[in-house]
Amino acid sequence: MENTMWSRRGFLGMGVGVLGAAGLAACGGGSESPPKAQAEVPKELLDAAAALKGSTMGMLSQKLYSTAANEALDASIRKFAEATGTKIENSLVQADAGDVVAKIDAEVKGGVARDLAFMTDSRFIAQFHALGDLEDVTDVVTALSADYGEPCAEAKNFCVFDGRWYAIPYHFIGIGSFLRKDWMREKGITPKDLYSWEELRDVCLAISDPGKRRFGWGMTVNRSGDGNGMIEALINSYGGAIASNDGKKVTFDSPETVQAVTFLGDIYTNPRYKPMLPPGVDSWTDTSNNENWLAGVLGYTRNSFSVYADSKTKKNPVYDNTHVFSDCIGPATDKSLLLGQSQGFVVFKGAKNGDLARLLAQYLITAPALVGVAKEAPGLALPAWERVWDADPFFAGGDPAFPMLRTMSQQPLPLKTKNGLSFPQKASAGQQAVVAAYVLTDMMQQVVQGAAPAQAVKDAHAKMVQIFSQQGLPQ
Repeated sequence: MENTMWSRRGFLGMGVGVLGAAGLAACGGGSESPPKAQAEVPKELLDAAAALKGSTMGMLSQKLYSTAANEALDASIRKFAEATGTKIENSLVQADAGDVVAKIDAEVKGGVARDLAFMTDSRFIAQFHALGDLEDVTDVVTALSADYGEPCAEAKNFCVFDGRWYAIPYHFIGIGSFLRKDWMREKGITPKDLYSWEELRDVCLAISDPGKRRFGWGMTVNRSGDGNGMIEALINSYGGAIASNDGKKVTFDSPETVQAVTFLGDIYTNPRYKPMLPPGVDSWTDTSNNENWLAGVLGYTRNSFSVYADSKTKKNPVYDNTHVFSDCIGPATDKSLLLGQSQGFVVFKGAKNGDLARLLAQYLITAPALVGVAKEAPGLALPAWERVWDADPFFAGGDPAFPMLRTMSQQPLPLKTKNGLSFPQKASAGQQAVVAAYVLTDMMQQVVQGAAPAQAVKDAHAKMVQIFSQQGLPQ
């Protein structure tokens, strides 16, 4: 019997497509000896894969912040490949490269795309669907629902088009806000589970002390995924939005949006708040708030749970001094609009081994395959399926923040604002393309440099109209 080992590089020899070596890295971050996987492959998947023995497939993974988490995923894929007698090459892609959708679309159109990939649902799936790049995977989601219950709530919005699933929920991504509770304690401030943006701003100023390298406000409005997320969340809480609830019409230029942008711009331009702004915050990139938070110089940041996970797994003293809470509320909200996100598996059109891709996806969502990743990235990689939460004790009690994240992943949706917005809004290629083009951060940079908020909003609205039209949504 031929022993077809999982290969890190072999499949790349068959053609990596236009992303090329610069955009990709072999899974595992270059580790010579990835951790041994103990995850068993269910018999029904082994039986289904019997006819595929000896076959080969390629997978593309969105790079996780934790190298150890990438290696744990590597190990689960290796386990599946060994158990099924197949060869699977897994490569990493940096999702914040900015042109990732265009590059992968070119691969699909050129017939050289990987068979399977996972990408953040609220950021990418609608764009790939609009380009015609995705296979219908409703049959897989239906089968998984029978075994594992309901998928996370937000995925039902971002992975479904015209009643059909085009992505398979993989793992839930916790997003949260983090405050230094020890700095608050020193100032006699009691942590709360809910803040308005104005309250948060004032807390950040109160706990700042530049002489001690303590800077309360750890967020940038420079081009970055975290900047995008914070700006959009704040605008939504004020009652503004990029688009209408159906995702088709740009509605950005509104009094609510101008009010939100005025508030946020004041933080970066008013001398009163200068003591709480870290040096160089105007030029931060996506990793800057993570690095500064872990260095112990920030009082607040908003992030996926990557930064929290890193502080825990590396035993950083910041972890024990972190107060976790959900997003802030604004004038249009009584509760946080935070939905979290999930990674979704997609099978690309023209996949050469779509059958094996579908089976691998069904394996990787299970508790035995996911728990290794989750332990290396606590809060960043949690179950996307109801019964998987209960299938391993780590998901129930691995961290004090997990119950909050489980509630977030399963909360009834949509969440509504006082002025009629519903979140999540209908998945929109236009909205996702606007965020990817950094229109929000560029708008805030205009304000920081002295533009009137109303004019900056008006200019951003015009750019959004152009982008929506390019995405097949003429205004």
